[in-house]
Amino acid sequence: MNDRIRQLAKCNERIQNFFETGPVQRAAIEEFAELIVRECAHLVDTLNEAYGAPGTAGKFIKQQFGVEE
Repeated sequence: MNDRIRQLAKCNERIQNFFETGPVQRAAIEEFAELIVRECAHLVDTLNEAYGAPGTAGKFIKQQFGVEE
């Protein structure tokens, strides 16, 4: 098993703890994750725009993670 798989397995344990936390903490974590997705989508769109590529990758990233436009 490589290091990345080990990291993901360890993260899975933390995710289980996440779902056992209270609603306020869960909402804050979900908001934080949504901000990361939005920032990544924006970065991809900015790079695509700089190189004259279609700006649809950010839209697909947000759709994949269920983040509204």
